[in-house]
Amino acid sequence: MLKEKDNQLSIYSILYDKIPENHTLKLLRDEVDFSFINKMLEKTYCKEYGRPAKEPELMVKILVLQKLYDLSDEKVIENCSLNLAYMYFLGINPEDDLPHPSLLAKFRKSRLEGNLTIDEIIIEIINQCIEKGILQKVSGITIDSTHTEANTKKYRPERVMKQLAKKIFKTVKEENGEIPSEINQEIPDYKEIENHDEARKTMKSYLEETVSKVEELVELEKAPETKALVNNAKEILADPKFMEQKGVRSIVDQEARIGYKSKNDPFFGYKTEFMMTTEDRMITAVHTGNGAYVDGTKFDELLELTKKTRIKMPEVYGDKAYFKKPILDKISELKAKAYIPVSEAAYRIDEERFSYNKDSDEWFCSQGNKTIKKKHYIRKCGKETYNYYFDREQCRNCPMREVCITGKTVGKVLGIGINTPEFYEYSQQQKSEGFKEKYKKRACQEGKNGEMKNFHGLDRAKWYGLKSMGLQAKLTALAVNLKRIAAILSSKKANYSQTFVIFTNFYGKEYHLQKISYTTQQILHKKMAFFSGH
Repeated sequence: MLKEKDNQLSIYSILYDKIPENHTLKLLRDEVDFSFINKMLEKTYCKEYGRPAKEPELMVKILVLQKLYDLSDEKVIENCSLNLAYMYFLGINPEDDLPHPSLLAKFRKSRLEGNLTIDEIIIEIINQCIEKGILQKVSGITIDSTHTEANTKKYRPERVMKQLAKKIFKTVKEENGEIPSEINQEIPDYKEIENHDEARKTMKSYLEETVSKVEELVELEKAPETKALVNNAKEILADPKFMEQKGVRSIVDQEARIGYKSKNDPFFGYKTEFMMTTEDRMITAVHTGNGAYVDGTKFDELLELTKKTRIKMPEVYGDKAYFKKPILDKISELKAKAYIPVSEAAYRIDEERFSYNKDSDEWFCSQGNKTIKKKHYIRKCGKETYNYYFDREQCRNCPMREVCITGKTVGKVLGIGINTPEFYEYSQQQKSEGFKEKYKKRACQEGKNGEMKNFHGLDRAKWYGLKSMGLQAKLTALAVNLKRIAAILSSKKANYSQTFVIFTNFYGKEYHLQKISYTTQQILHKKMAFFSGH
């Protein structure tokens, strides 16, 4: 249950006077109200029964500190018990007890599951800062994605199948007491097979036989963990992408996928797409997908979250991956102007069957096949097109071949128009110097990518799975937003200092400016302006 908050001051609180007035955490504690978090999460706690729980506000603040300084669960609790600035930000007395590190993992899983809570916290804090005049109410919006490496290695399908078989044997023995003798426990040595395709087929046949025998000989209803593993193995084997090394590549993290940073630079993990303001560089919405995520897929959802911040968006920026008709139409509905370069691949594409990776300049079909080369053509009429060629051998055996390819062509050839009449206006606008100058605003997104990855741990997943990666990305976004708010507050305080010297002289009373909050400064500034006007 939630306990009543004790606001009694400790005699040791005088130690907080040692914290510099412009310290990031002091500025945030003084100017940003986090109390709404308790109200937001109170329904996830029992009000009348159980031991008193740690306040959600405290737990969220600890998670913010963890991302702000890129710390482990154990290290952040240790630092919170030693660092005065951390204690002041958390709103605790120096002698107060802190939660055990294990409670952080429990809180993340049980209270923040689904990540919608973090979205609401991001939105509420931005709204607060707009109302106080800390952030601008009118700003352009930019969107981009960045990659994160999985917290595990990727393996060949044959290695994954071997790991699955070993895990099934171990679980059967734990739940059943012994492994039935009819089950063949001699896993084939796929490394002795030189041909990788043959090695995969051998391992697949063995795993299918093992799964079949376990279903036949083990009472799965009495062995829930074994049943879950068997179903998991069947699901993996049923995916046609798995044998082509485009599906599951690790049994530890089965949701991570291979993506491409550039044509010849693959990665294994996830992609995080986020919107942010171009003026104050505040992240307004975040979405995480696996490594094969196509940029712009969740544009509508991100835009709806951004609208909740009540920021007016006269301009929307993105790279050429976002030059898609649904996105451009949505921007038009906002009565905003799109600053998105025309893609060479615009646009007559069935997106349910084909997707495009701008970084590697490759097309992918719904079966996971990708293009291996492209050619540029100029027709007699003067129209320019690109032809993208898929791998002939993969197309030859593809189950969608009859739907996708007509005639005697072996491999799919995808013809893309470089300038369709529908996008002619956009292409002309983008040739202007005004567009090029405006488009420079999008560069702030690259800096934010680097900041989150180099200083706040977004370069590598901390946990496993899509939900955990989504939570990590959103907590990181919340942390860098708060860091940015503190920087803005610090800058504004410096700008107000000279004004308050005049104000102090006018009243003949000495103020200790370093101890006046930014909000108080604004009030005094308005009073000074009023009296000066008379």
